[in-house]
Amino acid sequence: MTVRIQQIHNLIRQGEGLTVEFKTCRNQLNRNVYETVCAFLNRHGGTILLGIQDDGTIQGIDPDMVTQIKKDFVTAINNPLKLTPPTYLSVDVVELDEKFLLRIYVPESSQVHRCNGRIYDRNEDGDLDITDQTTQVAHLYQRKQATFSENKVYPWIQVTDLRPELIEKCRRYVRINKDNHPWSDMDDLQLLKSAQLYQEDPVTKESGVTLAGVMLFAPDLLILKVCPVHRTDLILRKVNLDRYDDRDLVRTNLIESYDRILAFVQKHLPDPFYLEGIERRSLRDSIFREVTSNILIHREYASGVPARLIIEYGQVTTWNANRPHGFGLLNPETFAPYPKNPVIGAFFREIDRADELGSGMRKMMMYGKKYGGKDPQLIEGDLFRMIISVPEFGENPSNSFGRESGALSSGPESRPESRPESRPESIFERIIKELLAGSRSKSELAAALGHKSVSGKLNERVREMLADELIEYTIPDKPKSRLQKYRLTQKGRNLLETR
Repeated sequence: MTVRIQQIHNLIRQGEGLTVEFKTCRNQLNRNVYETVCAFLNRHGGTILLGIQDDGTIQGIDPDMVTQIKKDFVTAINNPLKLTPPTYLSVDVVELDEKFLLRIYVPESSQVHRCNGRIYDRNEDGDLDITDQTTQVAHLYQRKQATFSENKVYPWIQVTDLRPELIEKCRRYVRINKDNHPWSDMDDLQLLKSAQLYQEDPVTKESGVTLAGVMLFAPDLLILKVCPVHRTDLILRKVNLDRYDDRDLVRTNLIESYDRILAFVQKHLPDPFYLEGIERRSLRDSIFREVTSNILIHREYASGVPARLIIEYGQVTTWNANRPHGFGLLNPETFAPYPKNPVIGAFFREIDRADELGSGMRKMMMYGKKYGGKDPQLIEGDLFRMIISVPEFGENPSNSFGRESGALSSGPESRPESRPESRPESIFERIIKELLAGSRSKSELAAALGHKSVSGKLNERVREMLADELIEYTIPDKPKSRLQKYRLTQKGRNLLETR
């Protein structure tokens, strides 16, 4: 019996309560399932099991309806007319005693949610409508403010105090990633309110930018005024073990911090050739994209402990201040994701800087051993620590894989840039040089770069360059046109000349 099946059996034996709810859901979703989701989000989170009767009898879901029920649920919780604000939830299909169940894990949210315009709270095994109970609603808002420091409101900080060009950059990201994204047509204040970055203090009734909004969009001096200990210390320590070989002290907004952390990692860690199916995948970037977002999203910004990422021989260690929900080494089989800064996390997902809650960790565990030879270690405590094994320049990782599951090689494509003067051109630079000759489609760019098809990495670089206005569409009114091509902007040409 797997660990997950054992967990489900334990929940069923435990019965319904403050954090567990059963729904029969034979052929369609129970209408009140969304009220339970809302109540769990507003209270301490919990698990909903679809296909179980109230007394714990395993009824199961009609096998022909499992996929449709799952799709209906995911669509509804992302519909602001049903659940406000919308949320991201993980839904797992479980086969138990030859019957199908759906397991929905609902984390505690930092926001107050409404279902069909009503506010629900959890009490024992029931969902209570407290919309018209002024005192209970006020207590709910105050509890959220106290529990999640990212929601602290600063009435003296308004939208005009933030960096408008950074907000516009994020608006461009969502336009590129999602057609007709609602943020595209919002002004800056509307966007911040939609992202829960501008709120009303439930006690003083004054409105202002939240701590999350400050950390994402404020100028550096304002960030350090609000959060003076904010910094991410990036250290390379391989030769000079008493001090460091290279260092970058990052004390800027979280969006630009993300780029600087990844740049430091890419500068000092090798990226061996790895083939997944017929496409090359960067194990390094896949792993450290999650590491970077974790450092920034799940940090406790009310703490005075700075975050650190240290590259040593054979491993990378990180730590950041944490509000723990348990202690010790996390087990991927039993791990239940818990958001530390849900608003910041949701914003990072919108601009494609983070994966859905829980999926990033699974990806890191999946690729970690293939990259460094050992499984990553994630250790929960007052400081959240990660230890990731990494290969060294010129070395083959300790394990090898065939073409079916991926292939690692120390051939020419995997030789790392051990010295700045020997650094190979990046995809970024090669795209710019290719576009100097004229406009190109994605498939033409892929062919020029020596790729068999348009890879995920190429797509990512194109999106970044569009957002940074280094390239532009040849058919701007139809971004998804099959005739779409890309050309350099003057900003892109200037950057190439500078380099």
